[in-house]
Amino acid sequence: MFKKFKIPDATIGRLSMYSRYLSEADEKGITTVSSQDIAQATGVTPAQVRKDLAYFGEFGTRGVGYNSRELYTYIMKILGLDKRWSIAIVGAGNLGRALSKYKGFQQRGFDIVCIFDNDPKKIGKKLANINIYPLDQLEEKVKELKIDLGIIAVPASAAQEVADMLVGAGIRGIINFAPINVTVKENIILRRVDLAAQLEYLTYYLEETR
Repeated sequence: MFKKFKIPDATIGRLSMYSRYLSEADEKGITTVSSQDIAQATGVTPAQVRKDLAYFGEFGTRGVGYNSRELYTYIMKILGLDKRWSIAIVGAGNLGRALSKYKGFQQRGFDIVCIFDNDPKKIGKKLANINIYPLDQLEEKVKELKIDLGIIAVPASAAQEVADMLVGAGIRGIINFAPINVTVKENIILRRVDLAAQLEYLTYYLEETR
């Protein structure tokens, strides 16, 4: 059992990278890895790897390293990926279409089970073999399909309304791709993904280094 206290967001992000490396190592038949191996593969320092893992307990053997499959299993459990999660996408536009076709979600334990939209021309059709339902059926389908997570892929003007609907339907974990901040209750976990902001981060530093 791992420790329960506030873990830095950056650590969670690195755990995800570690798990991918460990999965690849196991597939290659590498049974033991060191913090140096993990660090080199993920672009951090060995000390950072050890510090990140120390938040959750003691792993590996000093002077020997970590059993790659065993550490992978521990990290997947820490990340909640020892089970599968059902996801609903709200928005069947270009972004919703791209997300529905992304195979990486399923490989990591995330199943997109339905898509919602308010466009009559899209309702009743499918994206990547996933049914598109009218938005007014959101609460019903969340209960019926036991949906855990929601993805907001609508224009900024509709994002807050969609967030409210997801929360009202019982969704407690939301990713917002709309280019606007939305507000939710304190017990809801909300992550915003602003692709334009990430590009602006790059252009800022490119200009700085000219």
